[in-house]
Amino acid sequence: MEAPAPARRRWRAAGVALALAVPLLVLTSPAQAASSKACEGGGYRLVDAATQQVLARAGDRETVTTVPAADLGDRVLVQGRYNQYAVRTSDFALFDYAFTGAPNRLDMTGGRFTPVFAGKVPDHRGLTLTGALTVTLEEEDLVISRAGTGLSMKIQSKDCAQGGIFQMEPERADGTRTRIVHTLATGAGAATPFYSDNPRFRERAGQYLGSECTSVETGPPSRFCVRVSPRVNIGNDASPRFVARDSAQVAERVDQPDCGAQVAPDVDHCGRVSVWDVASGGRMGFVTGEDAVEVANPPTECVSDCQAQNQVRGRLAVLGHPFPVPAGSRLTSPESALPLPALTAP
Repeated sequence: MEAPAPARRRWRAAGVALALAVPLLVLTSPAQAASSKACEGGGYRLVDAATQQVLARAGDRETVTTVPAADLGDRVLVQGRYNQYAVRTSDFALFDYAFTGAPNRLDMTGGRFTPVFAGKVPDHRGLTLTGALTVTLEEEDLVISRAGTGLSMKIQSKDCAQGGIFQMEPERADGTRTRIVHTLATGAGAATPFYSDNPRFRERAGQYLGSECTSVETGPPSRFCVRVSPRVNIGNDASPRFVARDSAQVAERVDQPDCGAQVAPDVDHCGRVSVWDVASGGRMGFVTGEDAVEVANPPTECVSDCQAQNQVRGRLAVLGHPFPVPAGSRLTSPESALPLPALTAP
């Protein structure tokens, strides 16, 4: 599926002026079918970046740890078997997301350390997270949440080799959107990631594909018969199996008109940076592997009490991606020289 889909469990952040209840999410239903393989042996440690103190560690049973605000440093490290990253505690900006290259039958990296994002940085427009940090860990699953006056943030992650493995959720008391800027990593040689217009989706754009389709021209459209639209993926030049995608729920990408025109006039997407305006209670996800190249319907418009979708493995078309990605499909310029439009409410 295109975006992580939530389940029923809820959390309530301590000290938040919002008094908001937010559901605990299950990351992408298709990923669940592969999780027993892609997540074998996975499990996170949460570590204070400055002191290297282990704040929480995954086990076979769910554990909930509360770290008082006074005990929090500037950043915490999320260290897993298959992926790792850092989180700035004041705003939940993410830095240095990478796959470790640990062995797994569904590994996409070819055993290489593979950086993906230099940063996923939300703009809270003056609000900060000031409360205690709540950490929920169970096997490969992690949820961290923190709140402040008028704001709460949650990050959910799975320590897996691929699938629906990351999600960030902002919630504001004023109900307005949050702008989040994604910047891909640099300086990794052939493993340096880039955004591209997937030519396998481009060449089939407008067709209907899926198990319920009776015609590629007319569909008819349904849950399992989906019209193909252009697809922006993340790839690199080191690993033939590596593919990823930004995945949004109740969020809109901000067009950057000076990027992507050489590839396709309808893209407006830069080669290294993407910008998203996310609704309060919306979700900005990150999917990899087969989930990133599946032809699926857009996620539902849900910001509260969302429920997990049924698994659809095998019923939707998976178009894959070429390797190496053709030069003519790689999005340019790396980043926009134009100012971003103002964030509009809500």
